[in-house]
Amino acid sequence: MHNLTALDILAKLVSFPTVSNTSNLALVDWVEDYLAAHGVRAHRIYNDEGTKAALYANVGPEVEGGVVLSGHTDVVPVEGQPWDTDPFTLTQKDGRLYGRGTCDMKGFDAIALAAVPKALKAGVRRPLQIALSYDEEVGCLGAPRMIADMGRTLPRADIALIGEPSNWKVVNGHKGGIGIATGLRGFEVHSSIMHTGVNAVMEAAKLVDWANRQNDAGRASQPGPIDALFDPPWTTAHVGTITGGTADNITARDCRFVMAFRCIPSESVADWRARYLEEVARVEAAMQAVHPGCRIDTDMRFDVPGLVPETDGAAEALARRLTGDNATQVVSYATEAGQFQAAGYSAVIVGPGNIAQAHQPNEWLAVNELEAGEAFTDKLIAYLAEG
Repeated sequence: MHNLTALDILAKLVSFPTVSNTSNLALVDWVEDYLAAHGVRAHRIYNDEGTKAALYANVGPEVEGGVVLSGHTDVVPVEGQPWDTDPFTLTQKDGRLYGRGTCDMKGFDAIALAAVPKALKAGVRRPLQIALSYDEEVGCLGAPRMIADMGRTLPRADIALIGEPSNWKVVNGHKGGIGIATGLRGFEVHSSIMHTGVNAVMEAAKLVDWANRQNDAGRASQPGPIDALFDPPWTTAHVGTITGGTADNITARDCRFVMAFRCIPSESVADWRARYLEEVARVEAAMQAVHPGCRIDTDMRFDVPGLVPETDGAAEALARRLTGDNATQVVSYATEAGQFQAAGYSAVIVGPGNIAQAHQPNEWLAVNELEAGEAFTDKLIAYLAEG
């Protein structure tokens, strides 16, 4: 394990099918052994079930002022996708590296791990810290516990660079996101007397229509200067799947969906949650007026803070120094960058690959993007060696 390149490491990481509904512990075992082979101690933080773990480590001196390279280990499913190659075997062809997670985001993980022996050899005077989470793809669920434990265990780093796909462009802002699981309990009757029952599906449709109206209002609004950088420049409300009902001629007893919001920086995630729950209460009251046993249950599925552009941010300045990119860029998807920022780190997104490849069949990362990553970490190590 002493002379592995980023390409070697990526091939190994891709071979672990760390889909979010499965364990990532085999990958974590391998990374821990790799770090140990270089004399670096890794720390694990498990999920409640003990089936998954985040892993983090301090590379170099036990002093404050280091830089975190942050990635996630989980990937999205491949079932139902028309792959031309085995998604869990790295395949190189025509300057591209095919495999699940190559772009999102095991490519960056491999680059970060390949930098470990280089940082040790360079004798960095401030540490390089590695942070690999789990369950990012299902709502950034694993990072908060990891970040909190890093704060208690490691010397405090100043900067977190989150390696989500950005083609090595510096992204200094993203929307916040919340997902609220919503379950409606109606009252079943024959549809010929539907007025005496409560149709959970049709009541759920009122909440979905409420989301449509919020989107229409956002589309018609005039965004502020920071919000205008986003596409779209308003907070979006979205329902991706919905299930419920028993038969076509019975008013639906149950209906379930997740209401998800992606919030622009000028608006509060908490305010949107409150607005939605107010509408839920209004619909529920109307249901209970027909039958008192009806109800709507809600549960927070995920809650990810936005990444707010920082004034004179240290992470942005460093990332621009390392990449030469001086443009202003934001994204509408959520990442763990907002969680690091909320914990007091200066944070930006900067990593290999194009987000358009993420989650797709035949996901790929360009070989030159991986090579650019090694040049990126070489410059980072030189920066940390300056002291």
